[in-house]
Amino acid sequence: MSAQKDCEFLVKRARDLVSEDPCAAKAWLITARTLYPTDFNIQHEMYTIERNAEKTASAGRLLYDMFINFPDQPVVWREITVITAALRSDCQDKQAQFLRGLFETLPGPVQCEVLLKATEQCFNTLEKAEMLLLLLRRFPESVVQHGVNLGDSLLEAETAEKLETPVNCFRKLFVCDVLPLIINNVDMRLPASLLLKYMLKAAEFYIGYVTRGPSADGQLQGKALNGSQEGGGLKSPSVSRGSQRYVIEGLSEKSSLVAEPWERLLDILAVVGARCEWQGDKGQRGYVEMLQWVKELCCYLPSLEGETRSRCCSQVVICASLVLFRSAYLYVSAVQPALFHGVNALASGSWILLEDLSSVYSEVELERGAGKHAHKKRKLADGREKTMSSDDDEGLGKGRGRNIMVNKTEMPGWAETLESFRLARESWDLLQSHDSLGTEFNKICSSWKTDNWLWFRIFFTDMIIYQGHYRKALSSLLQMSGFQQPQPGQSSPGQGNLEHHRTLIQQASCHYALGEYRMACEKLLDVVGGLVPQNQDPVKNTDESGKARNKPRKGNDLRLLPCTSKAILPFCLQLMFACFKLRAFTDSRDDLSLGHVVVLLQHDWPQGESLFLKAIDKICQQGSFQYENFFNYVTNIDMLEEFAYLRTTEGGRVQLELLPNQGMLIKHHTVTRGITKGVKEDFRLAMERQVSRCGENLYTVLHRFCVNEKIIIIQSLP
Repeated sequence: MSAQKDCEFLVKRARDLVSEDPCAAKAWLITARTLYPTDFNIQHEMYTIERNAEKTASAGRLLYDMFINFPDQPVVWREITVITAALRSDCQDKQAQFLRGLFETLPGPVQCEVLLKATEQCFNTLEKAEMLLLLLRRFPESVVQHGVNLGDSLLEAETAEKLETPVNCFRKLFVCDVLPLIINNVDMRLPASLLLKYMLKAAEFYIGYVTRGPSADGQLQGKALNGSQEGGGLKSPSVSRGSQRYVIEGLSEKSSLVAEPWERLLDILAVVGARCEWQGDKGQRGYVEMLQWVKELCCYLPSLEGETRSRCCSQVVICASLVLFRSAYLYVSAVQPALFHGVNALASGSWILLEDLSSVYSEVELERGAGKHAHKKRKLADGREKTMSSDDDEGLGKGRGRNIMVNKTEMPGWAETLESFRLARESWDLLQSHDSLGTEFNKICSSWKTDNWLWFRIFFTDMIIYQGHYRKALSSLLQMSGFQQPQPGQSSPGQGNLEHHRTLIQQASCHYALGEYRMACEKLLDVVGGLVPQNQDPVKNTDESGKARNKPRKGNDLRLLPCTSKAILPFCLQLMFACFKLRAFTDSRDDLSLGHVVVLLQHDWPQGESLFLKAIDKICQQGSFQYENFFNYVTNIDMLEEFAYLRTTEGGRVQLELLPNQGMLIKHHTVTRGITKGVKEDFRLAMERQVSRCGENLYTVLHRFCVNEKIIIIQSLP
């Protein structure tokens, strides 16, 4: 008891002197330590004085002595916790730098032991993992002993937490920090199955990180984290982040950032491929070169057997899958950027892949339509005939030689976008070229739950549209409409509505390609009802395709259109015209369809002038024409002049019933006056009034036609 009091006296005396005479204080403590070498308080006081004076070397020696002689003292571990927090922190203030320097003064074996024991003191999985990471980075030889166990513990924690996304704090730490240490350590001997498992875990994380949606980002609230909080870097997912912007649950904003994810994934793939003894050179490959290599490798697959075949199959599936998902992402981020975080959706806007209708006004199409695929007819139950779709014909369903037209001015990066789409299609085709490849790829998709990836569903739908599998595309669009939501950030009139109805637009395009014109018009008219007509001049398209412009098109090209009212309303009008065109110009008489065609031909005038004259010829041959909506929707001066001319002797005195209830008017005038002079006068006055309407906004007129006559338009088609 007396010795304890003596120690306390000596320590108190040193504390009293430290501010006035530090040397005297040290002398008192040296004396005390000589007298009582096993007293912890004396040594801790000596350490505190040196630490406060920021004397790195002497403080480090005293810390070492305390760690060796008093390893169970809580005060020692509190100090070590502060030091290891500084080691984990990116903070560069004076205190943090001193603490790091203090740790560096410890001998290497002691540093290793400190970190190991500090790890044992951690109960939080993330803190424990980060502490162990300090050890692995400083002492690479410890990776052999602790690397795989650390990786497995992180993956087990991820499973135990039942996290919904691979983009989580545990997976991020494993993929970005632990995995590179494991696979780059030459002393590690891991089975190929484990390496492939790790490779797929990394790929799932990086793809999920790149394709995360805008809603994954938190908002900046309150003050930023202070230095000590940032020092930890990692937090439990259950801890409220409150004051920090975050991307990955459980991490600080800075810790959540992953630079160059596609390049990092390629680096991991190169190392794993070398360790698994994959075919090919061991140098770094780009994604395009990698696809070309596995395509060549795939040619030898049927002749391989046993383990060699299995290894080759794994190489092809993993490499082709990564090219597929990367290329599909690049394509979808260009055509629907609002789906992704960090992509400027307002600058580029959304695009939609549809049938190209640039040749819709061609008379050649009429001639082709009459005999098109005449040998490919099938009888329906009611005796009608239906043209077989490309889904029914394997040769047509391949989509070979199809061109995707796009306005190069509106989409500056059109070449890169179409190239990404091509690479993704080629990767998909490669993965489906052998049953064994398809089986392995399906396992990956099932494990990653790719059916829930809206962005990949968009690519998949566009791909099968390109291939001509319209029936499959309709099925895919139906699934997509189940979980597609309007995207944020749409401010222009009708834009949000268009985003919500983009599936309807593509469904209409597919129904048209299948010859299901009534279904196509139903979908179109639902879309048009939500559009806002704009007063605009026709946009001159600057197209890019794989063929010369002076060559006739095959009629099966596609077009990427901006998902805006300005672009979609003209497309809808063209597609409606295409649905009625063949019906209106058949040998049988159908005045209602012919009238709809005349109304729709006003759009893009005078491109459809030759077809309008063909319609006039048909009316002349019939000798009469009835379309009571004529004066409601026809405002084109050239058309009005032609119809006025038809009533004259020179025009053939064609009987035109263009006024509402004109049949009743003719009967009325015949009874009361014996002649149809009154009807002629009504027609003349109506024509004069109509000429005064020629300055009306044509899109407003045609939009009103689609909305008001929706039921009649749909009923006009079988």
